[in-house]
Amino acid sequence: MEHFMKKVKARLGAALWIILALLLMVLNLGVRTAHAAVPPTEQVTVTSCQINGGDVRIEVVNAGAVSGPDGQFYLFELQPYEDSIGGRTDYAASAPKGEAASFTVPLGLDTAASRLYSKFAVAVWDGEKYVAVSQPAYITNPEVVAADQKPFKAPLTKKGLLIETHMLDDAFRLGVKHVIVNIPFQAILGEGIDYVYEGKTYHFNKKLMDEYDKVIRSMSAKDLLVTAVILNSWNDATPDLYHPGTQQTAGAAYYMFNAATKAGVEDIKAIASFLAEHYDGTENGKISNWIIGNELNNQDEWNYIGPMDLDQYVKEYERAFRVFYTAIKSTSANDRVYFSTDYHWNYNANGTTKYNAKDFIEKFNANVRAGGQIDWNLAYHPYSVPLTEPEFWDDHATGLVTQSEDSPIVNIANLSVLTDFLQKPEFLNASGQVRHVILSEQGYTSTSATRGKCEELQAAAIAYAYYIADSNPYIDAFIMSRQVDAPSEAKLSASFGLYECDMGREDRISATRMKKSYEVYRAIDKSAKTLEATQFAKELIGIDHWYDVIPDFRWKGQEMRTQN
Repeated sequence: MEHFMKKVKARLGAALWIILALLLMVLNLGVRTAHAAVPPTEQVTVTSCQINGGDVRIEVVNAGAVSGPDGQFYLFELQPYEDSIGGRTDYAASAPKGEAASFTVPLGLDTAASRLYSKFAVAVWDGEKYVAVSQPAYITNPEVVAADQKPFKAPLTKKGLLIETHMLDDAFRLGVKHVIVNIPFQAILGEGIDYVYEGKTYHFNKKLMDEYDKVIRSMSAKDLLVTAVILNSWNDATPDLYHPGTQQTAGAAYYMFNAATKAGVEDIKAIASFLAEHYDGTENGKISNWIIGNELNNQDEWNYIGPMDLDQYVKEYERAFRVFYTAIKSTSANDRVYFSTDYHWNYNANGTTKYNAKDFIEKFNANVRAGGQIDWNLAYHPYSVPLTEPEFWDDHATGLVTQSEDSPIVNIANLSVLTDFLQKPEFLNASGQVRHVILSEQGYTSTSATRGKCEELQAAAIAYAYYIADSNPYIDAFIMSRQVDAPSEAKLSASFGLYECDMGREDRISATRMKKSYEVYRAIDKSAKTLEATQFAKELIGIDHWYDVIPDFRWKGQEMRTQN
């Protein structure tokens, strides 16, 4: 055939050859477009989308009938900010139609053409256009490319605290094993550190990072497990970090991370990868847990994007969460990534800016299962009801705290409702394990809104709450808020600290007097001291034994021997 075409070209001359080539092209296209559109009957599910060496391998099954003008499935690559293939024709791979099919495309790691963050959808040709017949699916094993493969190092106890960075030595004396660090996402970009990611250079704030390095390095040196809460406050200098159209809004402390645009996605993955690499346990200390945002079911205050229904809100958050997750896990394989909710389980939702925690968790999990199962985890905040009274053991009297999954509020008094819920098959991770849960923020006031100072009750509440969490095998950490009262909170009868603060210092949290709760918390996880330190609390709570009110109480045997 090649010899024949050469003879034709020689005889017809260049001009006629061009005409013939164009004619052949038109005839060829006619084969593709001659058919009328045929609605697809294929129903494709992506069963696996994983990195395999230097490639991404996508496996699918088809539950529908094979139809249409050709016999091919077509794989399209989408970016996190893209929702559909639209009128595109640039498919990445094809495979014969059938009950199952597989595709392989290059990963392109660490290049501008990297597919690490991509999602993939299967389409068919209907005679006129490509039509998606599967939901987009993300890569689910980014951890296999991580340079840091060190195992997760779990602390010996669950005792944690939100500390003041200038009081590190005091935290060490307390013997806490978990600490929280809040990292302002919008302040990371700056000058002083150059970082190349996927072929693009980013500039980070060296002065800020030096401050964090000192603190996190010191914490890590004492074998404290550091949990970072990534928060996105408003900064006029970083508009790409916020969703298009979002305005700074009174009452909103933090804003939704922007994964809806190309620039937003690039910033998230570069910043998240930089932080995970920077705190990989070598020179600058180790961050092991990453909480993406704060109390997400209340976007009014903590994750503002603007009024929208739950489906759209979760979709936008999940889009950003996956970028964070992939960036972190592809850097440090065994770090854990969490999202956060408050305790409004089935309560106080308005459907547009406030949502039930239970509904948020259910919707987020459903989206993750549909788009590629990953190991999300939960950071939960089980305060008392109301926050201005320390006794949670009588919260049932409010009618808001029950032992049912329909409970309006799930807090420390009915914590098993949460962990029972997460043991359902549909919430297990890809390995069939219950998700990791940390109680990353809770406090019990030493100043009652109705009775004034109540330090003994605060200490009793902390003891009881810690014992509940410590005796629940599905809780990994109990992180108290806070080491020292915050003046702004204390004015509202939310004196959660183990120390009182200088109420005349609005610009700085400054400890003054140690409360009774300090020594109780110091002893709470020490077998030789814990029961003696908490003995006083039983009378205040109205119990004879801890094991009477706490299932599987950790120190039951020891307490029974003490009673005898």
